[in-house]
Amino acid sequence: QVQLVESGGGSIQAGASLRLSCAASGVTVSRNAMGWFRQVPGKEREFVAAVSSHDRYTIYADSVRGRFLISRDNAANTVYLQMNSLEPEDTAIYYCAVQRDPVILSKSASRYDYWGQGTQVTVSS
Repeated sequence: QVQLVESGGGSIQAGASLRLSCAASGVTVSRNAMGWFRQVPGKEREFVAAVSSHDRYTIYADSVRGRFLISRDNAANTVYLQMNSLEPEDTAIYYCAVQRDPVILSKSASRYDYWGQGTQVTVSS
């Protein structure tokens, strides 16, 4: 059974940094493409970042490129999202997910099979 547990969210001031963690069980993160999405109530889930199996490729949403970094610790079977220079527009619930295709990365939520419960990030100005 695949389980993804996100943590690290919180309430912070604009310009600060946070690192989100996604601890996985039932799936080996190094062998799978992993992604981060975010969602604001009343809006569709939005792609943030993804990394292919064995760290071959990464992709980012235009709105976060240069500020966010996706990485993983294979020994801990955990995926991270380092978020720097946070802006109020980054306020959302952040979810990690496992993509069906381990290599060809997708920004579409429909291509991801397993999801965590999410962690709230609130950025105040």
